[in-house]
Amino acid sequence: MRTLAELLLERYGIVTREHALAEGIAGGFALLYDSFTALETLGVCRRGYFVEGLGGAQFALPGAVERLRGGTHTGAPLVLAATDPAQPYGAVLPWPRRDDERRRPARVAGATVVLADAEPVLYVERGGRGLVTFVDPDDPRLATSFEALAAHVRSGRGGRLTLETLDGEPIVGSRHEPLLVELGFRQGPRRLTLSA
Repeated sequence: MRTLAELLLERYGIVTREHALAEGIAGGFALLYDSFTALETLGVCRRGYFVEGLGGAQFALPGAVERLRGGTHTGAPLVLAATDPAQPYGAVLPWPRRDDERRRPARVAGATVVLADAEPVLYVERGGRGLVTFVDPDDPRLATSFEALAAHVRSGRGGRLTLETLDGEPIVGSRHEPLLVELGFRQGPRRLTLSA
């Protein structure tokens, strides 16, 4: 169990009951608690309440605690697979609430999330046909997130996008179509396409 506890600390930096649930660990967090306590005694990790809103029993690597104290990340948007352990939404943290709940994001293979300032801004559905936004249309992070997504695809790290919808509405004719075309998306009669 100690090896699994160390693996979770290395993977997440901070481990809570929600992480054990998201990982599907048989026996859950209770099975790992003694291992985390032993690691705390050895000075490998710290126990505390580091992230508000998550379980009260939290264990963290000292470096992760220092990064949290250092402030929020304000760098460029980060493009991650929806299933990446570094992407906590849908597993440890709930997806942000949206007015339109017809399109619910999920942690599924093939889906992509763009995070800015540690918050999800864009969600690309599996298959690259639909986009979901989590911020207001005028939020400046939206434009930089579109740029990061386009750069991700053009670099070859992301798959081809054949966008047909944006928040459940046709993307062609949407207010963001001109920006996407400027970023290299090719216009079609009902879709915008971008590939490496």
